[in-house]
Amino acid sequence: MATFFKTIRKTVKYWYVPAIIGALFVVLGIYLFTVPLETYATLTVLFSLSFLVTGLLETWFSIQNREELEGWGWHLISGLFSLAIGILLVTKPEISAVTLPMFIGFSLLFRAFQGLGFAFELKNYGVSKWGNLAIASVLGILFSFVLIFNPTFTGMSLVVMTALTFIFVGFSGISMAFMLKKLKNLPQKITKELKDKIEDLREEYYEHLEDRKRD
Repeated sequence: MATFFKTIRKTVKYWYVPAIIGALFVVLGIYLFTVPLETYATLTVLFSLSFLVTGLLETWFSIQNREELEGWGWHLISGLFSLAIGILLVTKPEISAVTLPMFIGFSLLFRAFQGLGFAFELKNYGVSKWGNLAIASVLGILFSFVLIFNPTFTGMSLVVMTALTFIFVGFSGISMAFMLKKLKNLPQKITKELKDKIEDLREEYYEHLEDRKRD
């Protein structure tokens, strides 16, 4: 509800940034299907660069939208976490193929949970097709868990599991971006009279929260 009140008053900036991040993950996931298992550990530099780039993009996106999105802090945490993973992989290139999936899995797991939470926020105030984001996020969560705890699940190779995880988390990011685009366009479609009514409702909502805290 708080996200709706905040977004209804200001448009989301640079909604396409999560789409760029998602597209990078999807491309990386598709590329991984062409890589033999024996070279997995040698891809540390590629993984580190992807997390560094996406971390910088998401950190910048979160700061730009700190006044527009109630949950901008989650984007900031996700960006900083990706940056930390990227820096770790750069400074520790000797990380083995056994340890590498854990770092990748935890980073993508956080992003997938972030997407799922945002999907349910969209559902709460009636944004259509929120389920697409939810489904992609749930699949990202499942594959992230498998990548962390059992990367050779049902005979699938480590490379395949990593690729699928990147792809589903990437699609989650792309879906999130188009949902943000709808939020960006939403204030422009609302009349001044309706905005005033929503503003009154917003004040009542926060007054109700304050009364509950005092009780």
